[in-house]
Amino acid sequence: MADTEVKETRVQENKNTPAETKKGRKGGRIRPRNYDLGNGVYRFSRTRMFHKKAVYKFIDKKTPKTVKPKKPITIEKKISGDKNGEKRIVLLKKRRANYPTEDPVTVHHAKKCFRDHRRYLRPSLKPGTICILLAGIHKGKRVVFLKQLKSGLLLVTGPFLINACPLRRVSQNYVIATSTRINISGLKIPAHINDDYFKRKREKRAKKEEGDIFSKKKDEYKPNDQRKADQKVIDKFVIAAIKRNKEKKMLFTYLSAMFGLRSSQYPHRLKF
Repeated sequence: MADTEVKETRVQENKNTPAETKKGRKGGRIRPRNYDLGNGVYRFSRTRMFHKKAVYKFIDKKTPKTVKPKKPITIEKKISGDKNGEKRIVLLKKRRANYPTEDPVTVHHAKKCFRDHRRYLRPSLKPGTICILLAGIHKGKRVVFLKQLKSGLLLVTGPFLINACPLRRVSQNYVIATSTRINISGLKIPAHINDDYFKRKREKRAKKEEGDIFSKKKDEYKPNDQRKADQKVIDKFVIAAIKRNKEKKMLFTYLSAMFGLRSSQYPHRLKF
């Protein structure tokens, strides 16, 4: 008898509590699949959700645009009478009788594409300024700043004959501009040296085939003949500009030497 009474009380308690489903539904709410675990860390990553939502199925797919027939706004009505003009153009939908005294505030989103961003350049960076690279395979080398490209990146060169740094693009965030400057006012950089000039051509990955997946090795980058010819032309002008300087010997040793900090040296205390 005691067991049956306990079962009846449990059934009554279950009836009073809100129903919970396997999906996490509580009182009519559905818990999202990707929820915040805390401190901005989500259960699934962006890549995982990309596959879960099957976004790849809808990339590069365009639905045909359906042109809806436009509804007429006005209608022509005939008016009787000799001096009434015989017709009137009347609105099908009457205008509002009352209008608000203030216009609603429209929200302008500040999100812009990268190509629409405004490019800035630090005032210390001018053509001919010798800079110190802080990142990449050539970090620590001193290079000559030539110009700013359309993407906002800086075009720099070693020159290659002095410190083996070729024509490169670098962000101004990873550069220290020094007070030393070379006069390269007569340098004309070819028009084809732009952002597309530095983009590498990557081959599409082949489909899964039988055999060893590690058999194919990655191709090492090799500069083409056009790149070598452009490097020689620009280096020739820059080296000639250095030779015209009064302190040419110091400039050659300065560009060829690597930058580094000794003990008890701090970059915020140094004057470049």
